[in-house]
Amino acid sequence: MNLALSRRGRIYLALEFALAWGLCAVAWFSGLRAGSLVFIAFESLIMLTPLATALILSVGRSDGVPLKETLGLRFRMGWKGFLASWLVFPALAFLTLGVSLLLPGVRYDPSMTQLIERLTRGLSPEKIAEIAESARSMPPLLLTLVQGMAAGITLNAAFGFGEEAGWRGFLVRELRGSSFWGASIFTGAVWGLWHALLILQGHNYPEHPVAGVFLMTLWCVLLSPIFLYIRLRTKSAVAAAVAHGTLNGTAGIAIMPLAGGSDLTVGFTGLAGFLVLAAAVAALVLMDRRSARPLLGARIGDES
Repeated sequence: MNLALSRRGRIYLALEFALAWGLCAVAWFSGLRAGSLVFIAFESLIMLTPLATALILSVGRSDGVPLKETLGLRFRMGWKGFLASWLVFPALAFLTLGVSLLLPGVRYDPSMTQLIERLTRGLSPEKIAEIAESARSMPPLLLTLVQGMAAGITLNAAFGFGEEAGWRGFLVRELRGSSFWGASIFTGAVWGLWHALLILQGHNYPEHPVAGVFLMTLWCVLLSPIFLYIRLRTKSAVAAAVAHGTLNGTAGIAIMPLAGGSDLTVGFTGLAGFLVLAAAVAALVLMDRRSARPLLGARIGDES
């Protein structure tokens, strides 16, 4: 497993962590915590910082590489690449839901009572009753799937590109010469640690924020081969942004109709999601072995 990170790549990571963690520190000392609409807006702002840092380092660059190549801004990814990017995470969300139901103490709850309690904590009784009635009057999984997949190729993809232009755009170019697995594990670990202050503020693991930092890092390491493979196969960070946006839009499917379990066990970022992602990476390895143009054994830069 070989890793080769350029000096510019190291500068990128230092600046990006300073920017993202600096903003998180301001939010922390302002008393901002997960669960509010302001925090959601803040998360969206943080998602744009990898792109912003990449743009800062690309201004006045003299090596002749076009900005769109630096960022992986390529829309011609082929219909197969687009469909794979769009469909992979909704499929994994349903698989995660199924695995969660196999865990002890977890049951199917179409009324979404536990989810409603979590989302309406601190609201007035009238508002809680309104949300509960809305939840009962619509097919929640179908609605979440349709809305999440629509958002995955529109608004969510735009914010997803804010991250992917950095992690799978700029940084991939600065990792040329690395092995696929070296680049994947390194990028995943960096990506996970980048979330650390958000996790400590209650994002994803509100019941276990400290343990959540380590779990989020491992989760991103498991996700990273899938995202990097999409990026290299399509030669487009836009395809990775579609996958990222759709993941964010449909992850709720994996936890919405469940009762029981905790943030450590159920959902995409719990034990069930870890098992599904590990299986997905294993399937990716088998698929690549049968490919006419394998990528997993190549070095970054050799596939182009």
